[in-house]
Amino acid sequence: MTEMNERPLTGVKVVELATFIAAPCCARYLADLGADVIKVERPRGDDLRYTAVNEGRPFGDPEDTSFTLENTGKRCITLDTKSSAGREALEKLIAEADVFVTNWRQPALERAALDYDTLKKKYPKLIYGIVSGYGEKGPDKDLPGFDFTAYFAHSGVMGTLYDRDSEPMLPLAGFGDHQVAMNLASGILAALYRAEKTGRGDKVVVSLYHSGVWDVSLYLIASQYGDSSTQYPIRKAELTNPLNSARRTADGRWFMFSLPAYDKLFNRFVRDALDRPDLVDDPRFYPQVNLVAGHLDEWDRIFNEEVAKHDVAYWIAQMKKADLPFAVCQTWDEILNDEQAMASDILTDVVFPNGNTRRMVRTPVMFQDTPLPDYAPAHFLGQDTRQVLAELGYTPEQIEAMIAAGEATDVTRIG
Repeated sequence: MTEMNERPLTGVKVVELATFIAAPCCARYLADLGADVIKVERPRGDDLRYTAVNEGRPFGDPEDTSFTLENTGKRCITLDTKSSAGREALEKLIAEADVFVTNWRQPALERAALDYDTLKKKYPKLIYGIVSGYGEKGPDKDLPGFDFTAYFAHSGVMGTLYDRDSEPMLPLAGFGDHQVAMNLASGILAALYRAEKTGRGDKVVVSLYHSGVWDVSLYLIASQYGDSSTQYPIRKAELTNPLNSARRTADGRWFMFSLPAYDKLFNRFVRDALDRPDLVDDPRFYPQVNLVAGHLDEWDRIFNEEVAKHDVAYWIAQMKKADLPFAVCQTWDEILNDEQAMASDILTDVVFPNGNTRRMVRTPVMFQDTPLPDYAPAHFLGQDTRQVLAELGYTPEQIEAMIAAGEATDVTRIG
């Protein structure tokens, strides 16, 4: 009988041949669930090991928070898969795997005979998970894709989600990648379930572009009706429900109000939170059809003026008193010290090999009867090469020969 503290994917083996964020993050989540994830890197290593300057942090494996975020819980081996011995070792890994995760583009996979159709013939039960920029059909299928391009720009996120009087948002690296990672993981888990029952594997494809389009889809499809309120980008003053927006407080903070049921909550909001009982049932602003008929700018002015009279602490108290949804638009420093984030295990402290402690973020799925996974620094480049090759049946002499020939790499510290 399986113990309840055993992780859901205990006994599942995953081989990852991927770089940067989306696909590695998916495999990291599978490792959180208990899978034995073996990350195969080229001799130089995953490009994410070299992005320290982008993130303003120390360079090198001894304190690589970015690489750890996407790769904790994995075993890291280094193979020159273009060499015959390195490729043979990769084939042995895939032969034992339940899941193969990659983000290589299709032409490269085909040249390396690592495409799904080739591997399916050898390993019919294998689950093949792939991240692409734009999917596997259409004119853009072979373009390189990152979250800045395929997710943020091409999908309509950056081109629509900003105040028209301003400019597109500054995108964050990893934002779209993390959506893709969890989408891919959900498909892999479904395919694993079916493979267990039928013995048949499958290919799971998730693109950055499709994920971005999915994330904006509610208003994307609404835009077809032509109403001005859905023709983003728009001015904040043109929102048909201005009670779903952020406003600036007296102390310069942004405070997010969120009252999606406008007619149901308007009177309670203006009476109990805004402290303007004179606005209850005001025919200019209530019901909502009256507001959008010609009073949006007037309400926007009143709303801004009222919020600007008091600081953020006042508005927290007022919204709590009225029992209405809200949130302060927090900064990084506030999130890293947020009581709710710590209490709900979103954040945890990790000690890195150089002795420094950094606060890290867990993947967003929790189980009640399964303990949280260990959160340790990601392994150095090639740290597990000897161990994994030994498990595949290589003798110490064969391993030494591969390392000497550059077909595999032992522990290499970056930085």
